[in-house]
Amino acid sequence: MRVRTALCSAVSALSALALLSACGSGSTTSASSDKPLVGVDYPRSDTDFWNSYIKYTPQYAKELGLDLKTTNSQNDVAKLTANAQTFISQGVKGLAMAPQDTAAIAPTLAQLEAKKIPVVTVDTRPDTGNVFMVVRADNRAYGEKACQYLGTKLGGKGKVVMLQGGLDSINGRDRTEAFNECMKKNYPDIKVFGEATNWDGAVAAQKLQTDLTANPDIKGIYMQSSFALSGTLQVLKQRGLLVDPKDKKHVFVVSNDGIPEELKSIAEGKIDATVSQPADLYAKYALYYLKAAIDGETFKPGKTDHNSTIIQVRDGLLEDQLSAPLVTADGGTYGGVPSIKSDDKSLWGNNLG
Repeated sequence: MRVRTALCSAVSALSALALLSACGSGSTTSASSDKPLVGVDYPRSDTDFWNSYIKYTPQYAKELGLDLKTTNSQNDVAKLTANAQTFISQGVKGLAMAPQDTAAIAPTLAQLEAKKIPVVTVDTRPDTGNVFMVVRADNRAYGEKACQYLGTKLGGKGKVVMLQGGLDSINGRDRTEAFNECMKKNYPDIKVFGEATNWDGAVAAQKLQTDLTANPDIKGIYMQSSFALSGTLQVLKQRGLLVDPKDKKHVFVVSNDGIPEELKSIAEGKIDATVSQPADLYAKYALYYLKAAIDGETFKPGKTDHNSTIIQVRDGLLEDQLSAPLVTADGGTYGGVPSIKSDDKSLWGNNLG
């Protein structure tokens, strides 16, 4: 910027036309037009996690020098498809999305690819189709970390409920399969009740209530997302089970997101752990990779400079797996999995202000 200012000063004697040509008019309209226009479709706005992602996105767009258009598909792939058409008509140079139905998005991805509009998917990975980059944490690790925590706390015996997300999503499948496989391998004496909820808190609460009625000796709950947090706490309170972790009636609860309410609940002893899914970094690196695609950059599998690893999922598809730590009250290690304390300032959920 200093070089550009000096150049403009040096040519101040030139004609107005030449000055505008060399230095720009200086108006906000002209400055804005120099920025690549990108689109971001928000998948939903009914959870604290996605509302945090929505909050971070404009901040990082500004930092990266991008003009931003946004839509919200409200967990509906048909709306996402329509929103993509809107972005195409607006002339976006790149598009970030988080398709919740990871199979049905394939035709839209094919259309965007044909129009040479790079796509970055956030949080989810398409079952088929090409995108420039997937920005996501290792969702299988989510299930494994929850399994190791609960398996350790239950001493390898007992019953747990897994409140699954949507199995039409790669995230729901990864978390479910990894949790089940880990339990079968490491804690075969723990019985798992898997409950499909389609990321719906009311459904999760109803199914948890049913399971606790039939099996009052359930001692563990794995919620695949914070969508189930308030309903789970309400059910436990109603049944007199929302007690201190040292109380023998305590039911150990592991969540998945790292929202402020989860961190607060861990500190208060209402739940016991979560896996902090990086809402801030999802926004940052979704836009980072869009800008990189527009600038013609390419990437290869391997370690990154931001504490993550890029893996090749299949031919032509790369995924940047961001860090997602286990969070507990004591920062201990469970089943070989290290954790960090819930009040750690490195957690995005402690930095929303």
